[in-house]
Amino acid sequence: MTTSSKSGEKSSSAFDPSLVRELADILRDTELTEIEVERGDLRLRVARTLTAAPVQQVAAAPMAAPAAPAAAAPAPAPVGGGTEAPANATPSPMVGTVYVRPNPDADAFFKVGDAVKEGDTILLIEAMKTFNQITAPKSGKLSNMLVEDGQPVEFGEALFVID
Repeated sequence: MTTSSKSGEKSSSAFDPSLVRELADILRDTELTEIEVERGDLRLRVARTLTAAPVQQVAAAPMAAPAAPAAAAPAPAPVGGGTEAPANATPSPMVGTVYVRPNPDADAFFKVGDAVKEGDTILLIEAMKTFNQITAPKSGKLSNMLVEDGQPVEFGEALFVID
């Protein structure tokens, strides 16, 4: 508690202690932290210090503005030369990435024009770090490969044609 006159001189004899108690009660009841009163030359300021838990402010990350729709890239033309998937094409059983050879240093399992037997591995589809063999559904000639090595594929997308 501090008392002072308007001229800035300290004065300890001109205040009423009951006024200080009354102001302290007001602080407690109203949850104020400070009250200042002036009466003539007397200026009385009563303040309390609150100890509060530190406040941690968390701001949500700003939402990214939606990107302008990009023009869809044209689908790659099938390796065999056609523009539409033939009705007798073998569809992809899953979403993943196509690999036409067992490893990057090896030759392709089969090339267009090769004879294949039912059950031969034609390509691999990697899905969730698992390589899945896609086999020939029948014996015949691999007449069209509709995907390229490393190409992502969707479920049901045409992969190859065996005649």
